[in-house]
Amino acid sequence: MSGGARQRTEWAGGRGRGWAGGRFRSPVSPHEEQVIAQAAAPVEAAPSAAPPASPAKAPAKAATAPDRAGDFAAAWAPVAGRVLLGLVLAWFGYHELLLPGEWTGYVPVINETSNLAIVAVLVHGWVLFVLAVALIAGIAPRVSAAIASVLLLEIVISLSVSGLSDTSMRDVGVLGLAICLTGCRNQRLVLRG
Repeated sequence: MSGGARQRTEWAGGRGRGWAGGRFRSPVSPHEEQVIAQAAAPVEAAPSAAPPASPAKAPAKAATAPDRAGDFAAAWAPVAGRVLLGLVLAWFGYHELLLPGEWTGYVPVINETSNLAIVAVLVHGWVLFVLAVALIAGIAPRVSAAIASVLLLEIVISLSVSGLSDTSMRDVGVLGLAICLTGCRNQRLVLRG
């Protein structure tokens, strides 16, 4: 544009800006436009001149060993938690399937000597075992952890009815792990998120 008159095309609203007298006013002052134009213009260096100095940047901080260990733990902790929760569920599911008569005392409301109690333990054992396989294999880990959370909540409530014990407190910790895994979005070694 010639004669110092430049057509301004930007507008951000505000007092004294916008359309006035048939001419568009820029929200950027002429001095600001000059600074922007200089910054956007390509710099041509002389052939023998040194490259232009770049603005001072903070040097990249080298990752320390604790930082690297923390990054590794953050990436792989959900996998470790998922596999360990799966192993706990597999252990109890296997034992409930192998010797259901020894677990009928934990079935609430139903007489522990009845066949219905044995059937309930067997069904519970299969559910635990299937959830364990899903968690270890990474098949829908968040859904599996959510179902495990509900199942563990049922276990904690039924054990707490008779009072707090070592067993019920252990299951509270396992429930906490299942709840945490329900919220983990980015997991590694999964077949389906």
